[in-house]
Amino acid sequence: MPLKSHKPTTKSLRGTILLDSQDVTAQKPKKSLVLPLKKRAGRSRAGTITVRHRGGGHKRRLRIIDFKRNKFGVPGEVTSIEYDPNRSSRIALIKYKDGDWRYILAPLGLTVGDVISSGENASIAVGNSLPLKSIPTGTQVHNIELSVGRGGQIVRSAGGSAQVLAKEDKYTLIRLPSGEIRQILSTCMATVGQLSAIDHKNIKLGKAGRKRRLGWRPQVRGVAMAPDSHPHGGGEGKSPVGMPGPKTPWGKPALGFRTRKNKRTDKFISQRRYGR
Repeated sequence: MPLKSHKPTTKSLRGTILLDSQDVTAQKPKKSLVLPLKKRAGRSRAGTITVRHRGGGHKRRLRIIDFKRNKFGVPGEVTSIEYDPNRSSRIALIKYKDGDWRYILAPLGLTVGDVISSGENASIAVGNSLPLKSIPTGTQVHNIELSVGRGGQIVRSAGGSAQVLAKEDKYTLIRLPSGEIRQILSTCMATVGQLSAIDHKNIKLGKAGRKRRLGWRPQVRGVAMAPDSHPHGGGEGKSPVGMPGPKTPWGKPALGFRTRKNKRTDKFISQRRYGR
């Protein structure tokens, strides 16, 4: 997917680089697969802010995505490639032979008119979803399940892909985009191919207003605050952090501090992503 730059006719356009939308074939989503989306502004179910600097943003509607890909043995035709404001990759509208319509994550190379399928007997082709035991080693996959029947939970962002490395007993070794090598049950489903919008990481928004429409509020540097507001605050003029390592506003270590607490699943990690 190519990038699009603009002539610097205004200050905000100077340096702006966005994704080209030539691959998008439909401008309006299918009504039966759209729901209203309530803004939560980084708040949890209890109403407390768990992600700071979120709020506002343009009004959106939720596209119902089929992460489970459980239409086994039923072929479906790609009718359109669409933009989804709730994710970085494109989505594809599928019309199945039995008349059902669903949205899926659109992999790179999937075009209108292609036929996809799911199940153990599906071919190894871009967009097809199979159990990991049926996917040969070396294949790029995305939308990978961690629990059978739960639906894809990892490798779902633009340009993302994991690689099938080996099969060991009832597990399959997967190299994730972070470099981590993980064991996943071979009966879990995964989709063949790399996700679309591979240049999403190279875009430059160009102005603060475009960031606000995405739902991000301004973020103030800690060194610009008073000492009672942030551990980095205070000092005369431009001052260094003044402590061993940067800290969060609450005094916890930041930038490199490991926060993984789920020891229950440590046994499934064959190689950590650190020290690559």
